Amino acid sequence: MPRLTDALIEPLEALLCDADGNLFPSEEPAFVASAEVTNRFLAAHGVDLRFTAEELRLATTGKTFRTTAAELAAAAGVPVTDLDSWVAQEKTAVTAHLGRVLRPDAEVTAALTAFDAHLTLTAVSSSALTRLAACFTATGLDELVPPADRYSAEDSLPTPTSKPDPAVYLYACADLGIEPAQGLAVEDSVPGALSAVRAGCPTVGNLCFVARAERAEREAQLRAAGVLAVVSSWTELTELVLPVLERRPASRSSLVRTGGLR
Repeated sequence: MPRLTDALIEPLEALLCDADGNLFPSEEPAFVASAEVTNRFLAAHGVDLRFTAEELRLATTGKTFRTTAAELAAAAGVPVTDLDSWVAQEKTAVTAHLGRVLRPDAEVTAALTAFDAHLTLTAVSSSALTRLAACFTATGLDELVPPADRYSAEDSLPTPTSKPDPAVYLYACADLGIEPAQGLAVEDSVPGALSAVRAGCPTVGNLCFVARAERAEREAQLRAAGVLAVVSSWTELTELVLPVLERRPASRSSLVRTGGLR
């Protein structure tokens, strides 16, 4: 089984963080709002299928609404000509709901602050940038991961896609000016882990916000997807990675602080 070794940690220049379910517990509340829009979409297209928020979460975690809606319509054999309109509706509903319910998490903030001294912090997500903006503001993470360092498979790429496609990780690494091996990806979902691994990024699975009843199965799935380690908290991740980063020469890690990646 591959491991996250010192030799893999030492060249790192960036921390590539999935956002939803990883930096903040946004997946469950997001699916409350998304399920309502998804069910209206299905009804409008004559599809006799409905989801609870939990059913939708379990079936589609890691996918964008665009991908989910297109797949549901294709499975039902119905054409969709107004997908962009539904994507906009879902984005508005979910963004507003997350902005109301999310709160700062002291452990996440502490971990990112510690990593910020050694690595460029980024968000690499399937979610839309407007949704990310609401989440980062609500959780107090705007200064640690500013808008310029957020990458969206929905908005940042020439053609919108969704994890497990590696495109958003490849784009983020190219924009940062690093090789994928220099970006440590942190993912909670299987599609996200597959996206990062396929891009060539060393990847850690994070169970911090995964429901305890689902953790054993998720860990097995993440390891099968190719992650090099699985942690149960952001504190555990800092304990795993920071000692190696702190041993690096100061001149090397200062590249991040002086904008050397851009």
